[in-house]
Amino acid sequence: MKFLLLMMFAVIGYAAGQSEQYTDRYDSLKIDEVLANKRLTIAYIKCMLEKGKCTAEGRELKSHITEALRNGCIKCTPKQLSGVRKVIKHLINKENAYWVQLADKYDPKKIYRQKYEAELKSL
Repeated sequence: MKFLLLMMFAVIGYAAGQSEQYTDRYDSLKIDEVLANKRLTIAYIKCMLEKGKCTAEGRELKSHITEALRNGCIKCTPKQLSGVRKVIKHLINKENAYWVQLADKYDPKKIYRQKYEAELKSL
């Protein structure tokens, strides 16, 4: 169960319409390299916040964040679940101001934030 990276990076939650599982088309994206490149990380964040341009991966991710958040990323592949955890942890610990903006946008009622934040802060 993950939260925000469902909303973060092309890295993870991408869906193919009404299918059983999100597409694995972008599972080969190297999350560690994205997170190590601040410029690239910020570009993905701005895409998710609708404050910048999106790549194809970013658009796909953004289109499924809300659903993945609600259902605990049940349609995510194992690679996507792992990436979600990694990105959220990075955002909480290294890009907290952006984490707050993303959480406010995709979880304005704070229904999921506490659950996921508590789990991932401890990692």
